[in-house]
Amino acid sequence: MALNVEQSGNSMILSLGPQHPSTHGVLQVLTQIEGETIVRADPEIGYLHTGIEKSAENLFWTQASTVIERMDYLSPLTNALCYILAVEKLLGVTDRIPERAQQLRVMLSELSRIASHCVWLGTGGIDLGAISPFFYAFDLRENILDLFEVSGGARMHPNYLRIGGLREDIPQGFLDRLDELIAKFPGRMRDLRKLLQNNPILQDRMVDVAILEPADALAWNITGPSLRASGIAYDVRKAYPYSGYEQYDFDVPTRTEGDAYARFLVRLDEMEQAMRIVEQARRKLVGGSVMIDDTKIAPPPKETIALSMEALIHHFKLVSESFRVPPGDVYQAVEGPRGELGYYLVSNGDNRPWRVRTRPPSMYNLQVLKKLAIGELIADMVVCIGSLDPVFGEVDR
Repeated sequence: MALNVEQSGNSMILSLGPQHPSTHGVLQVLTQIEGETIVRADPEIGYLHTGIEKSAENLFWTQASTVIERMDYLSPLTNALCYILAVEKLLGVTDRIPERAQQLRVMLSELSRIASHCVWLGTGGIDLGAISPFFYAFDLRENILDLFEVSGGARMHPNYLRIGGLREDIPQGFLDRLDELIAKFPGRMRDLRKLLQNNPILQDRMVDVAILEPADALAWNITGPSLRASGIAYDVRKAYPYSGYEQYDFDVPTRTEGDAYARFLVRLDEMEQAMRIVEQARRKLVGGSVMIDDTKIAPPPKETIALSMEALIHHFKLVSESFRVPPGDVYQAVEGPRGELGYYLVSNGDNRPWRVRTRPPSMYNLQVLKKLAIGELIADMVVCIGSLDPVFGEVDR
């Protein structure tokens, strides 16, 4: 694709990506520069298009979450939770989800947020030449992925959340590992802040670079840390609480500078607030079931299948043709690591979604690169992209 611009004798067109290691994925930015200064930047997306939404429309309601988890591959549980909450709204069972399942959903979602920010922090440090923070951040992330593996059986895409609750209860030893992580976290965050926050090289590269004014952030539909770093304290968990978030005490970190360094600080603060929520969920965790008591939606316990013909029938129907969702449409949003993640679902009464449509925060946030990069040096393009924290599985879908 050619950049359709008037070129002067002093300008040059550069194609940054899609194979460049610092574009955080398969992103191509067609960049016009004059000397070292960027005068135009057009993100070219679509290299990771996988047709996930259309794939979901050809799967049972319960099966669709497996492909939806693969949109934001750094926070798959957040995608699954948003989709499942939307289906539960269509079914009219939101108020019937067991409290223990709600608490575990919140706990896992916040752990997923921390794990995602660890990837951003580690790779963002590498972008600026800092190797050590990568290992500090990824060691913390590994501890979180260990918990996902213990509970869901997989580290990246556990497929643990279910319409109506969770696939099964957390196993023995999960809470002990979680307590170890909670105890380790404050010291690790102190280490990361010492390494990076007051680092003069990092500050030189990020302070007053890629400034996003509040009015521009709203005009471009920016959400998440990139919006809050411009002084606007919008957080879906506070504005439209879900899964019982209104019961948790946490702050929404904001900054007013709107530059790359402010976005860096907001995400660091968010990691600590996320762990604050995890600690509260750990203390509040109640006993009981983790799945809705409705055999039309939830498979009956396996031990009852050999004893009850009715249980066997319910199990067979759910496995062979799933359940049908009443006709209607719904929009559900959650606060993902990158901002407002939303799913718009349409049901025609069948056992499959008629339409699945995503509001991916990464795609909206990435588009503001067209404005952020103007006037910056070509070397700062990496800082601009990294400060937005895009995930291209979500951008391209």
